[in-house]
This record gives sequence, structure tokens and C-alpha cells, in this order.
Amino acid sequence: MELNSSIRNIKGIGGKTEKLFNKLGIYTVKELLCFYPRGYDIFGSIEPVSSVQEGRTVIIEAVLKYSPKVTVSGNLKVTRAVFKDASGSIAAVWFNMPFMAKMLHMGTHYILRGRIMNRNGFLEMHQAKLLERQEYANLTGTLQPVYGLTAGLTCNAVARAVKRALEETDLNGDFLPADIRKENNLVLWKKAIYAIHFPADKEECIQARRRLVFDEFFLFALALGQLRKTKHKMESQYIMYQNTLPGQLVNSLPYKLTKAQQAVWQEIQGDLQSGKVMNRLVQGDVGSGKTIIALLSLLMAAENGFQGAIMAPTEVLAMQHYETFTGMLEPFGIKTGLLTGSLTAAQKKKVQAQIAGHEIDIVIGTHALVQEKVEFENLGLVVTDEQHRFGVKQREALYSKGNSPHMLVMSATPIPRTLAIILYGELDISVIDTMPEGRKPVKNCVVNTNYRTQAYKFMQKEIEAGHQVYIICPMVDESENMEAENVTDYYQMLCTKMPPGTRIAYLHGKMKPAQKNSIMEEFASHKTDILVSTTVIEVGINVPEATVMMVENSERFGLAQLHQLRGRVGRGSAQSYCIFMAGNDSKEVMERLSVIGNSNDGFYVAEQDLKMRGPGDFFGIRQSGTLDFKLADIYQDADILSAASKAARRFKDQDIMDMCKKHGRLKEQIMSYTGTVFL
Repeated sequence: MELNSSIRNIKGIGGKTEKLFNKLGIYTVKELLCFYPRGYDIFGSIEPVSSVQEGRTVIIEAVLKYSPKVTVSGNLKVTRAVFKDASGSIAAVWFNMPFMAKMLHMGTHYILRGRIMNRNGFLEMHQAKLLERQEYANLTGTLQPVYGLTAGLTCNAVARAVKRALEETDLNGDFLPADIRKENNLVLWKKAIYAIHFPADKEECIQARRRLVFDEFFLFALALGQLRKTKHKMESQYIMYQNTLPGQLVNSLPYKLTKAQQAVWQEIQGDLQSGKVMNRLVQGDVGSGKTIIALLSLLMAAENGFQGAIMAPTEVLAMQHYETFTGMLEPFGIKTGLLTGSLTAAQKKKVQAQIAGHEIDIVIGTHALVQEKVEFENLGLVVTDEQHRFGVKQREALYSKGNSPHMLVMSATPIPRTLAIILYGELDISVIDTMPEGRKPVKNCVVNTNYRTQAYKFMQKEIEAGHQVYIICPMVDESENMEAENVTDYYQMLCTKMPPGTRIAYLHGKMKPAQKNSIMEEFASHKTDILVSTTVIEVGINVPEATVMMVENSERFGLAQLHQLRGRVGRGSAQSYCIFMAGNDSKEVMERLSVIGNSNDGFYVAEQDLKMRGPGDFFGIRQSGTLDFKLADIYQDADILSAASKAARRFKDQDIMDMCKKHGRLKEQIMSYTGTVFL
């Protein structure tokens, strides 16, 4: 098979299975091989019941002591059985798995693997898997790949397909020159692809990941290099001489711009009046006042007769921007419009016609703005909000709607300047590094799981005071076999812990967009008290009444991402709190988490994150969601980013062309980062 062959050519993949893979964006052999595991399940040795600890996934061998019982609690069917070994007894609990009662027989020895939880002071094993003795023997000491799945597809099914593809595909030939591989201590691509799926040990996995991360950064750097050549100080046809309305808006605000906001606004005005195309990144913590800067810029464009567009990462945030902008711009006669994916076909058609006819001066939207049917009459300024959620490609798609319009990129992701220069080399960088006066800093605490009961009581007090709560879990469901809290089980458990009448909802990225938007809108409109979620809420929701955030298994997140999550609270006038709960309270973990516990400064946190991360951390920590990378993490892999960027700078245009001719897939990969045709 070839890398571009259909996955239908892989033995064992029929039409039904193919459709399931397609849901994950996998159509070709190459896409399957590059569907990397999100983690690894490490099977340890059998432990005595008396030694198990809360929060860990363990394996025990025990005999069934009492007949299992099935009870009903609300919408839950709870199966409970007690097992015993020579050291003690423990209850095993399964939610909505009543068939387990029929599978268990008195006096029989079982090998069980499950997560240990504390319920009312007693340890229990939740959602345990029964292992055959030979199955356990085969898995002991191995690293089993864990994939992000869709309903109907299992990790075993993905692993089998990957193994067959590796056996039947020619992976010889490596696009990286031997001198670069040697200089950077990189294994061959063929070896890396095999080892990332089926590593013999942790060290082999680290080496495989290092090579694949280098590739991502290297190709990104090549693409960015081409982009810089096309964008460097281009002449602009959108020179903005008029600048009175923004000043009037500033004077009407109930607050004063901070010195940092004023400085950045001065830089942007200079860009828009310079006769050159603006390409500027504005970095600033959540709540630092980036949105008003974007609004002033768009107002300046409208005053000069040009259209402006701002692209937000979620429909909820787009709607919030639309309501804010409409209210503030109406007095100036500026027409605003909203374009999102959830509009009906007729509504979209109407808005598109208004954009094309310049009946709308400023349009606020989501990725729907970059669709082919959207045409602007005179697009002079493009703003993208939460840059790291789009990446370069979507930025370019919106940019192409005009004739080289000005580009303003907003980001709340605290990226140290040393990395920002590499990642956003085609952009000028501005920083808003102070917070508006009167904003109460979030109060933080770093605790272990012993604090959980107390935390729930504190949350209830806040809810009774009319406030709302976020609880963040690193996993969607228990089937991912990792030692971490998961949204599905946590939601079910929390329903039994909190007082009756507490309105609890859950949210994760596997849900359909309409369902996610509905849940976020209900939380934003205070129809929900507690939202249990994955990091999908990291951007895209502004809820002033949310005053508490608790992050479970905080040790599994990078510090910069924890800071980004923390930005969801502290957005109103009430005092807000963030509880970082560590499932592992080792000295190293608590020292690392103390950085975010002691500081609300995102750039300080990011710099410390950069210093404290090690190359072996990828087993437990992911920033996730940053730019377009599948494996690479700009904090964890900062050294690789620097090395790959340095290597890419050695390549001239002819070198890149020769490399792309020899390895056909490369041109497509390089272009995928920007969406721009070059070479």
C-alpha cells in the first residue's frame, strides 16, 4: 500500500468501520498512521487490596465475597460487589452496567483493574475491567496505546488497523537530511511512526515523539518562512486617515484605558495610518482588556469607509461579542452583523448579502466567516480572537477575503516572547501586561484530594449566594484507562454528592457543536449551577457569575493551560476562587503547582512553565489545543521548537522544492499550516 491509499485497503476495515474512521478525519493510510495515541496505558503488577490508594488505577486479584446487588439511584443503575483477598476487602462499583451482576459468581477468583475512589470515607473500585489471566500476563509491563475515539470504535480496533498498515506500507525514505537527523539526535521517520504507536519502553516512546515533534515544528517553520516573504511590509490600500470616532468611544467609557492598553492602541493606530499592511499580535491575559482594543480598531476601519471582521472560536463568544459591539457602536451609526454556523440557510444568505453589499460595517462570526460564499465589498481589517484556536491556515482564509487587509491577532495564551518570536515571526508583537483597576485577583489554593469534601461545601455556599461553579476534568470518560478524573463518571458521582436541586451539567469535546453551544448558553444564562467539563471551556464563554473553578488532576495540565482555564472565573465584580486539586501530591508536583497557586501573572507562569518542564513529562502533561500541532507542545518542547526553527532557516527555496518533489506528501503538509500556495 501507499501512504495515500484508502484505509479500505487495510485488511479488516469494511464499509461500516471505514465510516467510523472517517468521523475521526481518517481516510488514508497516512492519516491513520499519523493518528497518534493520546496517551499510554501502563499495566502494573497485582497489588494487595490493603495497599490501594485513592485516585490510582490498580490491579487486584480477589474472590467474590458477597453476591452482587443492583440498585437504582435517579437515572443510574448501580451494580455493587464486594471482593476479598488475604489483606482485606473492597467494593467494586459499576455505573449503568447491570449485566456485570450476571457475570460474577460467588467463590470465583477475579483479576480486576479499575480506579480507586473515596465514597463516604470508604475506598471503592469504579468501572473495573475483568481480565483473563493470560490477557493480564500479556499486558503486564507494556505500554498500550490509548486513542481518542468515536462511538463504535475501540482502542483495540484502531491498534489492529495501525499494525496492519505498518506491515503492508512502504515507509522507507526520510525527508529529513541525514546531517539534520544526526545533529539533533533524531531517529528515522519509519522507526518513529512504529514506536509512537507500539513503543517497546518509555525511552523508545520519548525518542519517537521527539522525532515527530521536530517534524511538526520544522514544516511549520518552513511554511512560516514562506509567509514572511509574502507579507513583509506590504503596501496597503487601506490607509485610515480619519480617527475621531474611536476617541469619542474612549471618552464615553465608564473606565479609563490602562497605560498598557493606551500604548498598544497607539501602535495599532500607527500601523493603520502608515500605508503598510498591519500584521500585529496583541497578547494579554484574560480580562486585560483586549476586546476594547479590537473594537476601537474595527471602529477606525468603519469610520474610514472600510469593512471589518472579527472571528471568534465559539458561537457563544461570537454572540457575546456581537451583543457588546452592537450596544457600543449603535450611537455612532455603525452597522454590525453576526454570522455563525447555527444560523438557518435563509439567515446566512441574508447576512452574506448584507456583507457583500456593505450594508454591514463590522461582522462578528466564527469559522463560518471563511466559507466560500462570504464575500466582502471592502474588507479593510481582520481580527482573530483567541489566535491559538485557529492557527495560521484559518487566519489566512479570512485574510484572503479582502485585498491584503490589515490583520490584528488577539491571544490570551501567555506565550513567552522568546517563543512568540519564533511562532509568530510574520507578526509584530504587542503586549497588554497590566490589568484594569478594580478587578479583584483570583484567590488560588493548591490542595490534594483530602480537601474535596470541604471544596464541595464551599461550592455550595457560593451557589447559595447566587454564583456558579466550573469543575474541570482531564478526561471525557473512564474507557481511556488513565489515572485521572473523567467528565462522565464525575458528573454522575457529583449528582449524588451535591444537595437536591443543584443544577449540574457536563460538557466535553466529543459532543456535537449544537449540543455544546446549548450547554454553554444555559450556563451563561445561569440555568446551570455547576458545569463539569473538559478543557473545551478554555476559551469561548464569559460568565460573570462564575466565581469558583476546581481543576481535578491539576498535575496533568501544563501551568500555562491551568492559567488559561483560570481565566474563566474572576470576570465579574464578586471575589473568585480557583482550587487546583492534585491527584498526585508528590513534592515535585506540589512545587510545580505552587507557581500558579502563588501568581495570577500569566507571563510569569508561562516563563516558569518553560523552565520546569522536562522532556519526559509528556506521559502526564499536555497543553493541548495550541496552534495546529498534533503532538508538539510549545512549552514542553521549546528546545525542539528552537532547533527545528534553526534547521528550517538553512533551507533555501530550491532546497524546499527539491525536498517536496522527492517526497510528494511534504508540499501538502507545509501548505496545510498556512493554506497559502507557494513554491
